Amino acid sequence: MKNWKTICCVILGLACQPGRSEETWRPERCELLPLPRQQVAFEVDGEEKLSWHFGSEYPRPFFYPLKGPSGVSLTRMGHPGAQNHDHHRSVWFAHHDVNGVSYWADSSKATIRQKHWYRYRDGDEEAVMASLLGWYDEEGQEVMEQDVFAALLPGEGGEYFLEIQTNCRPSPGAKPVELGKTNFGFFAVRVSKSLSHYFGGGVISNSEGQVGEKDIFGKAAKWMDYSGPVATGGGPDRKVVTEGITYFDHPHNPRYPTKWHVRSDGWMGASFCMDEGMTLSEESPITLRYLLHVHSGAYDSKVAGGVAERFGKRKSFVVAKSKQPHRQYEVWREGQMPEAEKK
Repeated sequence: MKNWKTICCVILGLACQPGRSEETWRPERCELLPLPRQQVAFEVDGEEKLSWHFGSEYPRPFFYPLKGPSGVSLTRMGHPGAQNHDHHRSVWFAHHDVNGVSYWADSSKATIRQKHWYRYRDGDEEAVMASLLGWYDEEGQEVMEQDVFAALLPGEGGEYFLEIQTNCRPSPGAKPVELGKTNFGFFAVRVSKSLSHYFGGGVISNSEGQVGEKDIFGKAAKWMDYSGPVATGGGPDRKVVTEGITYFDHPHNPRYPTKWHVRSDGWMGASFCMDEGMTLSEESPITLRYLLHVHSGAYDSKVAGGVAERFGKRKSFVVAKSKQPHRQYEVWREGQMPEAEKK
């Protein structure tokens, strides 16, 4: 019988090599699923937590939804009361002043496009998407390249973490990039209507114990939290739970702890250039790292402190051409190169 099974496998072209049979294969906890219409789903145990959108119908890529432990998105597309803020697409990258051109508002013709993905890496501890973006001015000239590393790490009780690393540099052959002084950029979050303070029942808190827009806007902090009510379920089973997003600055980032642009209407962003701009050159690129903790319950400063400590100890990401068959690139954390890539 075993010989007959082996013959069938050969005839049908099935993978019956050691470690590849149906008896030994198992899914990894964290997976990336490329989808039609230029999307990538981030999943934990087969359940989508968030998706990356990079289609050309939008002026810049973004993540949506960003689901809470209840399964309801904690972010939204656009402002609840202002049509001129439709550029607030859930979780996104942008900057208001790059060489004097705005990559923030949709009124600008400047765009950010994904040029290609490097690697989709699944795993039990994390799934990592590494992609290359190009920033194009209003004439269509590419001025800046951006590597994006987005890692999904599972937590307890349906919680999870979205770790972001972005490496920015002038595009090949381009002039140095001037990042102007602005409150807007690089990485922003538009929370759901119910989570916002003004439109819902949300609360804004930071690492320094301050609460509310008035006391937090423009202040330096290690992290920021937006938590509030979320309606889940339907019909007679509809109920309200509390969930939130804690947004962390990494201690190795320049200008740490960052100053924050936060609003009671429902958005928060680390304002890297709030006080002054920066020049990027081939010799002086920039790497910024952030973390979003999608959590259940109200904000807990002790929990946030522990998350911040662990985040500060995690290594940054590296991407390089792969030496393995069927892979063009490989991504790993610094100092953790896979053995196959060392040969």
